[in-house]
Amino acid sequence: MRPLLFLLLGFGMLQTIHGQTYSLTGEVKDENGEVIPFASVFLLNTSDSTMVKGTSADESGYFSLDAILEGLYFLKASYIGTASKSLALDIGSDTKIGALIIPQNANELDEVTVVSSRPKVERKIDRLVFNVENTVVSQGSSWDILKQTPGVIVSQDELQIRGQSTTVYINDRKVQLSSEEVRSLLENYQGANVKSVEVINNPPARYDAEGGPVLNIITSKNISLGYKGNINTNYTQGIFPKYNFGTSHFYKTDKLNMNVSYAYAPEKRLKSIESNVNYIDDTGIFSRWNTDDNRTKRNRTHSIGLTLDYEIDERNTLNFTSNSQISPVRNEAAFQTTRMRNGVGVLDSTFTTASSIKGNKNNISADLSFKHSFKEGGSLSANGHYTNFDLSRTQDISSNYFSPDESFIRDFDFLTDANQDIEIFTGQLDYSNLLGTVAFEAGVKGSFINSTSILDYFDLNNGSTFVPELSDNFKYDESVYAGYFSLNKDWEKWSLKGGLRAEHTQSTGTSVALSEINDLEYFELFPTFYVLHTASENHSFAFDYSRKLSRPRYEDLNPFRVFINENNFIEGNPNLLPNFSNNFNFNYTLKQEFFFDFYYRDNGNYISRLSFQDNENQVLRDITQNVLKSTSYGFDFNHGKSISNNWYVYSYISIFHEDETFLALESEENEATNSVDGIYVSLANYLTLSKDGTFKGELGFVYLSGFLEGSYKQAETINLTAGLRKSFWNRRALVSVSANDILGLANAKITSKYLNQDNNYFTVPETQYVRFGFTYNFGNFRLEDNQRNIDKIEIDRLNPE
Repeated sequence: MRPLLFLLLGFGMLQTIHGQTYSLTGEVKDENGEVIPFASVFLLNTSDSTMVKGTSADESGYFSLDAILEGLYFLKASYIGTASKSLALDIGSDTKIGALIIPQNANELDEVTVVSSRPKVERKIDRLVFNVENTVVSQGSSWDILKQTPGVIVSQDELQIRGQSTTVYINDRKVQLSSEEVRSLLENYQGANVKSVEVINNPPARYDAEGGPVLNIITSKNISLGYKGNINTNYTQGIFPKYNFGTSHFYKTDKLNMNVSYAYAPEKRLKSIESNVNYIDDTGIFSRWNTDDNRTKRNRTHSIGLTLDYEIDERNTLNFTSNSQISPVRNEAAFQTTRMRNGVGVLDSTFTTASSIKGNKNNISADLSFKHSFKEGGSLSANGHYTNFDLSRTQDISSNYFSPDESFIRDFDFLTDANQDIEIFTGQLDYSNLLGTVAFEAGVKGSFINSTSILDYFDLNNGSTFVPELSDNFKYDESVYAGYFSLNKDWEKWSLKGGLRAEHTQSTGTSVALSEINDLEYFELFPTFYVLHTASENHSFAFDYSRKLSRPRYEDLNPFRVFINENNFIEGNPNLLPNFSNNFNFNYTLKQEFFFDFYYRDNGNYISRLSFQDNENQVLRDITQNVLKSTSYGFDFNHGKSISNNWYVYSYISIFHEDETFLALESEENEATNSVDGIYVSLANYLTLSKDGTFKGELGFVYLSGFLEGSYKQAETINLTAGLRKSFWNRRALVSVSANDILGLANAKITSKYLNQDNNYFTVPETQYVRFGFTYNFGNFRLEDNQRNIDKIEIDRLNPE
């Protein structure tokens, strides 16, 4: 026992001797003796140039480093792409230096990337990477960045790639939000925090088999210690004025990296809809209905985000991420006027419908992740996720019918009261390592969904009468168990990657009103394969394949009806089945500047929203249904080019074919095929309008010849946009102005016309607007800029001179 005590005592004394630490202070100046506030300062090991400590100067250029062990070090400072010479120091006591000098016109350092104003597209074996950090693109919101990402089309607030809805990830974590909520989240997340966007047309095995293409947003990370923050606001003038306010705060210590954001967006939006339905019998069109619909939405949304990264030690890290969308007010008032004429256009009657919707919606999610890096290489990570979604909504509809001479005929009134609660739990374990020269990745995941939806329908024509046959209580539970592995091998000119994912799904949907229980259980395999051949520095070829799955969404399985009026509604379909697709892509890249993509996709029994008119009862309904078959194929091209030092143009062109064959429910259940051959063109101009780079401009043009939307075909659209941005006060403030849909051609009529179906509508939301924005940065806001320009510190470390 005594030897052990002496050993512990001796060890403690040794630690005391070697644990003596010292401080280092100094200033950062330029070659003219002017102080450089907020410059980054790094203390490096002399042996391998790894960073020992880092900090930033204050507003007076002063810096301080504490708790430095005795030894030899290099000291270096950097600011906006330039750095001081390395200063050799022998630390054996508290040390104060005169000044680190950062030259104004220093030559470019090895391994230092100078700030660029041009986005860059990079081809990898399984994805396209759109690098936007420090570019003019990153000066807008994250939503603006995604809209300008190669291959992305925005259709009614939904992000699409090659006709498929995309799934948004942030740092490889799935965003469990609706398309509307994703837009709200990203509109209030500054693009300056985005490093790149990964466009993954065929996601590899580690991603869920469900879903189409993935847009993975990679955010920038700070390495310098300190605090920075910003406040931002914008004012939008469309038909109604709108504004929002947001603030973000970043704080980093040796162990902790924290980001907190909040945004508040009250808004009032107008949407005008003109629709036409021609009801058909054996003689032809016997009734023509024309409806003018004006809808005013009032929403108040609070968006809250929190990210915490904690480094337990050099091999173990912990992350907590939470996003919340809280909307205590989601109201809509609509007024419709419908004119009913006979087959030759003579007015038969008119009815008006007033609809009032009042509700609230909350979507709160949280992720907890742990990662362990093994000493011999490789890593093991675990993630747990929870989402709670709840929606409450009441809808009161009142219709009044009039004869051609405007005499009152009758009225019809009803009310629906709906509540929906969804809980999502997921747990995932991933392992990665090298097996010789082969990269190996494997993992398991469990996902569990519990959904309860209640709708009560009340007839208000004679008091308030509950109507059970139009009411329902729908419950949906789903469990998915998955496992995957993938292998990746690189040679001098070839890269291969292959993987396999297995998923077992169990789901149960129970409808009280329909007295139905729909149980599904299936086990499926989902292979992925990628090959990349770099023939030379200027030429590379790639091919990839994947099998994917689309599960019915719980909101689509829900048999409830959402009414526009008593003759027009949307209803779910509890009999939907999962769908499987096969995706093929062939890509050619020239000089890492010209990208040519050829794709083919067998969509299988695609789940689509189709519209059917009941000619006998004169009812129009939208219903989600499995189509009989569907295919997509096309050619994509994108290229970026500098016209001059101050003008950069990015172009994206897509020529495509989409078709769907479905069962026409209101046409004696005959087969009907809807197809579109179209072209999409996007041109983005990025302009630097001042020598110091503080004044920038954008001019964008988007053309879409037509599109396929279920049983509808969309006509052509054109969107011309423009924007200006100016930095002030030593880049602390940013003022912007932008205009959207300058020509007023961004919206199009969509038409469904086949067999005995003939209807169309033209929706005009507030796409034509002018937006003014203001952002003010405070604290050590330049830390992030400095970090971005010194990639060596984050990855390869700086080479001392």
